[in-house]
Amino acid sequence: MNTLVICSGGMDSVTLAHKVAREQHLSGLISFDYGQRHRKELDFASACASSLGTEHILIDISDIGHQLTGSALTEDIDVPDGHYTEDTMKVTVVPNRNAIMLAIAYGIAASRGAEAVATAVHGGDHFIYPDCRPSFTQSYEAMQRKALDGVADIQLYTPYVHASKAEIAAEGLRLGVDYRASWSCYKGGERHCGRCGTCVERREAFHLAGSVDPTDYTDQTFWEEVCHV
Repeated sequence: MNTLVICSGGMDSVTLAHKVAREQHLSGLISFDYGQRHRKELDFASACASSLGTEHILIDISDIGHQLTGSALTEDIDVPDGHYTEDTMKVTVVPNRNAIMLAIAYGIAASRGAEAVATAVHGGDHFIYPDCRPSFTQSYEAMQRKALDGVADIQLYTPYVHASKAEIAAEGLRLGVDYRASWSCYKGGERHCGRCGTCVERREAFHLAGSVDPTDYTDQTFWEEVCHV
């Protein structure tokens, strides 16, 4: 299957890119600059594309992102520390982000004759991000079949939609993914902070997968406190 992968540069989408490259035909990676404070993730997406010998398509939708107000990812609002909870991480929701990105990816996939668009939404995001839930991905695929009726037949490939972050880490390790070449931290500093929800979740995922996390964190031990390890 000829598949276009949406890749942010984070560990989930980098793992997905390697999975598709191994199991299908990877037609390219597509990333989006939506004005996110952790824009450096896009450099890691580009590096992933280079390592897999495929095209990296970077789409600038920052003008749209600037209108999606109220999120700590696009405005001067503190990214909360600690484990993911609905109350603390709700501030990181960017309204309709995945729907917007998928619409663009589907259009490009149709233009290029791809058979699938892949996105790395996973089970750990369901309770915070509505556009990561199975009900959304199923409905979105059905909608796109109507939108592209007679033009293209494109699947929405979401192999991790029911998986945990630890399961993704375990699969990536089996695939030989170098997770030092991925970026998760929402604060976008020089190093992973080790304190925000994405850093804590990343560190915990490697622990649950029974592996050593190769990531360089500013705070190496905070995750143990909040995860009660």
